[in-house]
Amino acid sequence: MTTENSQLVSAKQLAKMLSTSVRSVWRYRASGHLPKTVKISGAIRWKMSDIELFLECDCDMAKFQARKAAEQC
Repeated sequence: MTTENSQLVSAKQLAKMLSTSVRSVWRYRASGHLPKTVKISGAIRWKMSDIELFLECDCDMAKFQARKAAEQC
């Protein structure tokens, strides 16, 4: 596994981090309750840095988006 790939999280890995099912991860994504994904060669992944920040924000998208916007300034 390359360094770039190790910084990406699959739905299965994310489900484990959130203590939920893989199906729930896809539902959360579809409803906008998870950070944006990246698509690499057809595979959908999440950036580990986004997931870590999301978890720090207690899985609250409003808090996550505010902190992410503040980091980009």
